[in-house]
Amino acid sequence: MSSSLLDQRLAAAARLVEAELERLLADALQPDELDRPQRLLAAMRHAVLAGGKRLRPFLVIESAALFGVAPEKAVAAAAALELVHCYSLVHDDLPAMDDDDLRRGRPTVHRAYDEATAILVGDALQTLAFEVMGGASHDDPAVRAELTVLLARASGLGGMAGGQMLDLAAEGRFDGGAPLVLAEAEIRRLQAMKTGALIRVACLAGAVLGRADAAKRQALVAYGETIGLAFQIADDLIDLEGDAARAGKATGKDAAKGKGTLVSLRGADWARDELTRLVAAAATHLAPFGSAAATLDATARFIAEREV
Repeated sequence: MSSSLLDQRLAAAARLVEAELERLLADALQPDELDRPQRLLAAMRHAVLAGGKRLRPFLVIESAALFGVAPEKAVAAAAALELVHCYSLVHDDLPAMDDDDLRRGRPTVHRAYDEATAILVGDALQTLAFEVMGGASHDDPAVRAELTVLLARASGLGGMAGGQMLDLAAEGRFDGGAPLVLAEAEIRRLQAMKTGALIRVACLAGAVLGRADAAKRQALVAYGETIGLAFQIADDLIDLEGDAARAGKATGKDAAKGKGTLVSLRGADWARDELTRLVAAAATHLAPFGSAAATLDATARFIAEREV
């Protein structure tokens, strides 16, 4: 698949997801809501409706398409996953976490508003995500329940939140310690949880929506794990070598905080070779789907080669 065709598919999915997020964050009250406080709603919109690649919801939509699920039938699950991702960015940017002033080229929520509002924005986005996943992601309640449990696991103790805790510990944030020197296996575990878990579950969610068999599910899980690692390595290269204005966020922060990354451990040349290997591995995992997986194959290359 050409890069221009992939760009078109990314843009089409992003428009569909954006429209769903706009609907979810509109002024109109939803059933059983007493009010939608305007400051909180505006800050949630600031956090969510700021553009971005919408990669995770795109992976939900494209993985579901392998099983004949139309984008409009996958968009609720895709939006739920994106709400969790956006909440994680709001909290990750807080002074107590990564202390960032810029996200997607705009002031972070705690800078545009205040810390207390940013905390509530994260709380509200997370709960809205589970409202959507549990209530609107599929006609079959059993499918909705499975998707909800999968998202909870990917975003919680054994997934994203747990990975963030490991990341803070590695910085030496607790007990007055110095940054930890992590072995490669420890870095891979941390990154598989903090970054990879949501990417993995995005691919698996598509298979669940499509009622895929166990073998097809496992193929997409393996693909998701592979591109999740590629995403993090590419992100670490951007932090090391990228331009902050182009990236839309601060760069050079990993080294300043003593973060253990595969790039810092093995070097930039190794990282670029590893990205090439991961793209090839992703194609192998997609082989059972044949030409129907051309978009996902091109997405792996896009992730590995991105500069923002």
